[in-house]
Amino acid sequence: MARQAGRRAARARDFMALMDRLRIIEDEAAEEALLEELKRVERPLILSFVNAHAVNLGWEQPGMLDGLLRSDVLLRDGIGVKLGLRAFHRRYGLNMNGTDFIPRIARAYAGRSVALFGTRSPWLDNARRALEEWGLKVVACHEGFDPPETYLRLAAESKPDLILMAMGMPKQEEISVKLREALSHPVLIVNGGAVLDYIGGKVPRAPLVMRQTGMEWLFRLAVEPRRLFRRYVVGIPVYFTHVAEVRLSSLRK
Repeated sequence: MARQAGRRAARARDFMALMDRLRIIEDEAAEEALLEELKRVERPLILSFVNAHAVNLGWEQPGMLDGLLRSDVLLRDGIGVKLGLRAFHRRYGLNMNGTDFIPRIARAYAGRSVALFGTRSPWLDNARRALEEWGLKVVACHEGFDPPETYLRLAAESKPDLILMAMGMPKQEEISVKLREALSHPVLIVNGGAVLDYIGGKVPRAPLVMRQTGMEWLFRLAVEPRRLFRRYVVGIPVYFTHVAEVRLSSLRK
């Protein structure tokens, strides 16, 4: 009983540590300032996104949580984390989802080099062509199913200015930390989940009104029900159970 209570307390602390690390972007001016900052990194730097699925994985897998907490910049992604922050009377700012923000980063890197690690062909090849059309020089391009050493070698050889990781959680977060430790040149390492699938045309975007109202997850579930059933239909209630548990534990103190 005491051990179980200790585990719950540790998870509550981890949850709040993750919320504390979020960089809240209040308005479009702050978003533009962040974009300018990310264009001018002076060392290997990791950008990651926190959504409800990431919280659920971190709750069960310490390695996932460690990868997120070791990121240099953490941004809020999705309505679930917004509601979680509101439950603790915290600022939540703009929805900085990677599907929208990462292409903005990529376009801001026009004229510079990029490595693409993740997804598989033909979507990876499509994404490569799209990024080249945006003005980037693709210096490394590899599917996302190899061991970490493959990506460490490719990044060390090509020395890209930007690395887009699209391997899914928690693999991309774990490898991004290894990349930061191994590389010495300035590089922005972005953990992007399915972003190369979007850029490569595998997955369509939701209608604008669904994106603006935080309902893109429902569109994604309709498009990929088998893959995303557990993440959304099961995962969303689990996430709010975690929020409620942490909220209750904070009220008991």
